[in-house]
Parts: sequence; structure tokens; C-alpha cells
Amino acid sequence: MNPGQPADFASVPTIDMAGLFSGDPAARAEVADALARAAREVGFFQIVGHGIGEARRAALLSQAQRFFALDHDRKMDYYIGRSTHHRGYVPPGEESPDPNKPDRKEAFDLAFEMSWAEAAGTPMLGPNVWPDLEGFREAVYGYYEDAFAVGRALMEAFAVALDLPADQFSRHVTQPPSQLRLIHYPYDAEAEDAQGIGAHTDYECFTLLLPTAAGLEVMNGAGEWISVPYREGALVVNIGDMLQIWTNGEFVATSHRVRKVPEERYSFPLFFACDYHTEVAPLPHLVARDGAANYEPLQAGEHLYAQTIQTFNYLQARLARGEIALPAGARGTATFGQHARHGDAS
Repeated sequence: MNPGQPADFASVPTIDMAGLFSGDPAARAEVADALARAAREVGFFQIVGHGIGEARRAALLSQAQRFFALDHDRKMDYYIGRSTHHRGYVPPGEESPDPNKPDRKEAFDLAFEMSWAEAAGTPMLGPNVWPDLEGFREAVYGYYEDAFAVGRALMEAFAVALDLPADQFSRHVTQPPSQLRLIHYPYDAEAEDAQGIGAHTDYECFTLLLPTAAGLEVMNGAGEWISVPYREGALVVNIGDMLQIWTNGEFVATSHRVRKVPEERYSFPLFFACDYHTEVAPLPHLVARDGAANYEPLQAGEHLYAQTIQTFNYLQARLARGEIALPAGARGTATFGQHARHGDAS
């Protein structure tokens, strides 16, 4: 298999990760090996046994429904464009990865909670913006903390499966710009079953997605789109750009897309990142094994910041006015993913 290229898989595996939380080293190793195998061959998998209970998931959905049911003007009180560090409400049309394909979804974005002093002026870091809704912050950030703990467990399992120290990756996850998005796809009577969010990879280490319906598709090595079935309570995990670079292409950031359908849906992705100033480069022992580094190093936070600037209209406007600047060496938004190899960005 070529670096960064998935196998010609026909389905996305489901892995019970409960063994990672046991006191049995053999059980932990078995789960770690299964996770790494899925990361190599598919770049996508679903996890159960993650420990995030039904009550926590239901509270997240309930609070998201409350917020998105507010009238437009009240939601705009929390408009992300009023934020200096990318927090708040994202109205329909604010994101434009492809300006020729308007998107009706709306979102609310938050991330790792930090004080201004801790953020020290670093882009994408700082305190969250919280709506004035009783119980919203507690329910939403409670879910964030639970999902973040699952992410750290995955980071350690990946390291162990690669014969690395357990903290090889997780030591770079202390106060990261790991973003949780509450996404609402309103009912759209005119929508047909067609592309919604175009083919892309995610910029961070990996994504932990809690969906409420089917619609996600991933591309295999042959360029075929494979549906990810909806499974109640499961989290969908996909490898992102950072882990593909760190593993010198052994783990695969697989191209994926979301179908556009009439039904109302919600989606809750946690984009699990490493700390802003982390240099991500192929690990030396993997380079020695492979005979060469397949990727140039990059700074994790600057890569994420550059991709975000190129995706959001309010940041593009700030860029045009000279209020912000793209980080040096910024890459385009289609740097990774096999969809470009197959000439299929749809």
C-alpha cells in the first residue's frame, strides 16, 4: 500500500474499545492493534464501548436543539465573526470551502476552555462563548470533556500499536485547539440525495463524530464511495492530516463527504488536535524503516489556522483588510486525501 493510500475496503469496521479501559494488558493490546489496523487500511472506523453514556449524549442533543430553535437575531448575538479566536455561532453560508455549492447548515463552535492569559495571544485559543441558556454550558462542555478523554485514550493506543511510548502523541495534547462543532442541518424539502459537504480530509489528528443519522461516505483506494452505516451511540473516527504526517503515511487521512438529504439532522464532531506550537514531522524510526520522509514538517496550529482562514468568510474578509495574515508556508485546503488522485472532488 502506498503512503497515505487506503486499501480497497468495502465497509467500515466497528471496534469495541472497552478493553482500553481495563486492567488487562492483553485486552488493551488487542484493541490497540485493531485500531491501528483500521487506521492503516481504512482511515475510518466506528467505536463502541467508549464510555460516553446515553444521558450525556442526549443532553448534548437537547441543548443543541434548544439553541438552534432560537430566532436568527438571538443566535447572531453569538456570531463567530464577533470573536477574536473563532468561537460562536456560524450562520448558513458563512463557510465556503466551495463558493459554488452553498450550504444550508448552521453550527455552533467551541473548543478547549482556556483563559486569555493561558492563550497568550495565540490564534484559535481562549475562552469559549456561551449562550445565555440555562444548562447549555454544563451539558455541552461535559460532553466535550468526555469525548476529549476518549481522544486521549485513542492517542495512547495508536502510540502503543506503533511500538512507541504510550505518551508519544498524548504529551503534545495539553491545551490544544480541539474544536467541538454542534452542526444543524435543517429540514430542506427541496434537497435531493446529493453531495452536501464535498470530499475532504480533516486537518487535525483525528475526528470523533457523534451523528444522529446516516449520510457520511468515505472513499476507498479504488476511488469508490462507501457508506458509513448509522449506529446508535457509536462514535465515527477518521484519521486526519496530522497523524498521516506523524506516521509517515502509515495511517491514512481518508477522503470523505456528507450526502445532502431532506431530513433534519444534527452532527457533533470533535476535531482532536495537538497543541498549537507542536511541530508535526514523520517520526524518525518510521522514516528509518521506510527509507525516506514522505512529508515535510509543519506546525500543527498554523496548519489549522491557515485552513480555517481559507474556509470562513469572516476570516477571508479580515485577511483582505490586512487585519490578519496567513501563516508562512500555508497549504491549500486540498493538500491531503485520495479524492484528488481520482479526479473526484465531489
